[in-house]
Amino acid sequence: METKEKFKDFVKENPRLLKFVKSGEMSWQKFYEMYDMYGDKEEVWQDYLKEQPTNNRTASTIESAGMAGSIGEIMNFIKNIDLDSVQNGVNSLQRVLGVLQDFGTNTPKQEEYKPRPLYKHFED
Repeated sequence: METKEKFKDFVKENPRLLKFVKSGEMSWQKFYEMYDMYGDKEEVWQDYLKEQPTNNRTASTIESAGMAGSIGEIMNFIKNIDLDSVQNGVNSLQRVLGVLQDFGTNTPKQEEYKPRPLYKHFED
């Protein structure tokens, strides 16, 4: 079985990891790297897997329904988007498009070619 699939199964068995991702203490990437290095049997997981009392019935209901993984992943993805870097990327793209438009509009228009009548000289 592939490591990613094993990690997904590990997360499904340990929904408490979701709390650390939601709070921003950890990311799925960091958890995956820990899992890849240490597996699921190491002492590394003790801090993340020990029972902590919760009064939030809604979270446990969502987790038991199996919807926390997909909704949590989407919310985590949205939370982890760095809006400053997105804005910088958009600004850079706008500048590039502006330069390209300038090339298109600033090119000198070539006058339509009109052949010189044969009977005229250059000084006429």
